[in-house]
Amino acid sequence: MTTTVLDHPLVHHKLSLIRDRKTPGSLFRTLIEEVGLLLAVEATRTLPVEPVVIETPLERTESQRLRQLDPVLVPVLRAGLGLLPSFLRLLPTAKVGHLGLYRDHDSLVPVPYYRNFPPLLEARPVFVLDPMLATGGSASEAVRQLKGAGAANLTLVAVLAAPEGLRRLQEDHPDLRIIVGAVDRQLNEKGYILPGLGDAGDRLFGTA
Repeated sequence: MTTTVLDHPLVHHKLSLIRDRKTPGSLFRTLIEEVGLLLAVEATRTLPVEPVVIETPLERTESQRLRQLDPVLVPVLRAGLGLLPSFLRLLPTAKVGHLGLYRDHDSLVPVPYYRNFPPLLEARPVFVLDPMLATGGSASEAVRQLKGAGAANLTLVAVLAAPEGLRRLQEDHPDLRIIVGAVDRQLNEKGYILPGLGDAGDRLFGTA
């Protein structure tokens, strides 16, 4: 498993605002999208390209474009929806799948409730969008379901991760690629990331 942590001044700055409990929901959503854009730039670094010949205003030259088969974006509902606009800004023709999982607050086990994936997963790069990699249970289940549907080229994108979640994914999916904004200290007894930012879904959608 390869893990890339974005060590960038803009990420540090925006995360300090995202973490702040006084940050209102409207600003929280904007900041998640802004961090998501930085994550998207790094996550798409390995997308396959092909050569093309174009005419600039001055001369004919060879350049590169993405291969025609569009990538797939799969936000894990519901918090993953906060990262989706950022990726669609860079990949407007991407196909979007959805995977509904919620974490049982007593057992911390992920419970699936909805799934809808685009076709040809085996031939496309797939980006799993899940802002909080805490215990790793939901992320592992999301990757398992996508692999079961044929996906082979998988990248998980998260705003924050806990060491426990990274270890779980290393055990379950050693072939996975992870892009994350920061790795925090640990989980608390309820499975929340510390220092963290609270419940990303609640803060995104005002349900806290």
